[in-house]
Amino acid sequence: MIVRTLALAFLACAFPSPAAAERYEDALQGRLAAEEQGLLAERSAYPKLFAEAYARHPQIPAGTLEAIAHVQSRWQHLRPKAGEESHHHLPAAHGLMGLYGGDGFADQLGWASKLLGVERAEVARQARWNVLGAAALLAREIGREHGAKARELPPEAIAAALARYAGFASVSGMSAVQDFARASFAFDVLLSLDRGVNEKGMVVPERPIAWEQAFDADQLVALRAPFVRLDLDKDRVEVEGYAIDPLSETLVRSDAAGAEKSGQAALKSTDYGPAIWTAAHSTNYTASRSAAVSAVTIHTAQGSYAGTISWFQNSAANVSAHYVIRSSDGQVTQMVREAHTAWHVRNHNSYTLGIEHEGYVSNSAWYTTAMYNASAALVRHFCARYSGISCSSAYNGASSSGIVLLPDSVRIKGHQHYSGNTHTDPGINWDWRRYYSLLNPVSSVTRVLDSFESSVGHFTHSPAYSGSTTGISTSSTALRWCSMARVGSCSLQVKLVDNASSSASWSVRLLSGGGSPSANTSLAKAGGRVGFWVYAGGSGMSAALGVDDSDGTERSIARSIPANTWTFLEWRLDDAAQWDAWVGGNGTITAANVTLDAVWLYRAQTSYDVYVYLDQVQITN
Repeated sequence: MIVRTLALAFLACAFPSPAAAERYEDALQGRLAAEEQGLLAERSAYPKLFAEAYARHPQIPAGTLEAIAHVQSRWQHLRPKAGEESHHHLPAAHGLMGLYGGDGFADQLGWASKLLGVERAEVARQARWNVLGAAALLAREIGREHGAKARELPPEAIAAALARYAGFASVSGMSAVQDFARASFAFDVLLSLDRGVNEKGMVVPERPIAWEQAFDADQLVALRAPFVRLDLDKDRVEVEGYAIDPLSETLVRSDAAGAEKSGQAALKSTDYGPAIWTAAHSTNYTASRSAAVSAVTIHTAQGSYAGTISWFQNSAANVSAHYVIRSSDGQVTQMVREAHTAWHVRNHNSYTLGIEHEGYVSNSAWYTTAMYNASAALVRHFCARYSGISCSSAYNGASSSGIVLLPDSVRIKGHQHYSGNTHTDPGINWDWRRYYSLLNPVSSVTRVLDSFESSVGHFTHSPAYSGSTTGISTSSTALRWCSMARVGSCSLQVKLVDNASSSASWSVRLLSGGGSPSANTSLAKAGGRVGFWVYAGGSGMSAALGVDDSDGTERSIARSIPANTWTFLEWRLDDAAQWDAWVGGNGTITAANVTLDAVWLYRAQTSYDVYVYLDQVQITN
């Protein structure tokens, strides 16, 4: 009766009223804010632990341990509960560094315990020993290749050591079939360094990676690594048989014969073009179907992307899913053909397709925009391909942390929504309303406010023009720049120069409309979204919008800008959770029509110049 009552309650909010939807969004944002504050306190203690580990093991490149923690746990000390069933029986990871304790993977806890002379339980329980244990294990692998007395190496020099360190199988169980998973782990760690991380208390220092020295060309094709630094002319790379894909900016095979010879052709999914193909072990799925495909199951892996791939390739796992999606960039790997039956949702396997999302249900940092977008694009492919799956039949209610049964008419739902299952993923932090809107986009028209192809458009003043700006020098500039663009040939280059006489954090109001409110662009609130492409040449940057409302100026929540990659940032005008009061405002946009006041740029104070590029400022209604 309790389960039935909960199911009815969830059905009632599958098509919520606007008021109910607003209450849900407010509750979700409040919960996420509280979680973020708790994690900030936890994360503040970790840098000194990393510093101690580097002092003990100077051969480890600076930033590597922070990057491993980011890849394995998103800087959250993992504490698996004794007797708790892991998702798909994936071996549990322990502590800040996500060390494995056996159960199908390597016993990193046991190895670290012996290297440190510390009880195994302490390595799992205490963050300090967890970091020192991971550092000792990595230093051992680096020493095997570079010698025990090696000093700090460039990060790309330890790619092979990172792959061996990954811990996905005991040494005796290592085989060629696991190479992709181990390489994926090394790639994820180096990618965190290459992009840099500075958000929510997590800091991974940005260090450009020479990808061609970390992996051979065929591995880079398989991993779809960001190989653009070799492409000095922006249109080619001088490696015979390879080229840069101008859209993805990754290395691809330029000759079909070479691809076939190297086996790379098999690394492209034949079911879903954007996906990488790497097969699950044949003992972990059924190579046929007993029922037509008519549903999709959404999972949270309770583990890393590379670890999940490795586990599905392990003959002892007896589990699998059709696709796995990476958090950082939405990379998709297919492991079971859609025509075959993956083992992921017990008695409902025969008619479902399963998608594993990297991460842990208790930490919302894993659920990135890139992951949501990639997952939704994959499910829209299912909806177009299979008559039994309609994107409008996706669950559109509140998230939960428990098991809540939903009827068969809801065709796209979570593991926690099926009968006969004990798992509670994707869990409390998966935003079903957001996901539904991505699966069922409404018809809209996008107009570009500023393309910067012929002028600086509305942004005619330097970033230091506004009296609201703090931390930067009057020598900072904003000008049209035609050597860098996301679309077309030109963008707006914003050069931020520190004010040496001030220690204030940077808060930059880049005014629209030439500084005159009457010249600002009018925007319609109803269904309106404002966004732009942005590229930051340094880590730690974030951006927001300022909008002039009928009762004052509202400023949006800030969104982080990954370093050295074009990112699209966007805000909804009709979502109160995305806006705060600034000058005379009330923290929500109330007027039917408003105007764009400014783009805000933020960073902690630094003495270095930082270049930020804006392109395609646009409004969608």
